[in-house]
Amino acid sequence: MQTARRTFEDQVKNLLHLIVDISIKIKSEGFHVIPKRWIVERTFAWLNWSRRLCKDFEITTDSEETMVKISHIHTLLKRL
Repeated sequence: MQTARRTFEDQVKNLLHLIVDISIKIKSEGFHVIPKRWIVERTFAWLNWSRRLCKDFEITTDSEETMVKISHIHTLLKRL
């Protein structure tokens, strides 16, 4: 697994001149809460309630970003 990770990082560095930082998988016994991960998972769950964001309907990233903002505004307004 380590060689595949290093190969991908080298390819991106050589072809695109970008640095990729891939986190190492945490191996531990049993269930442990990973800090900050639940925030990301909860945010994605909220975004999936928006019909246009549940699939890849948007063509440009600008329209996708706008729809994410509208979805968050809608969620916040519902909570007022």
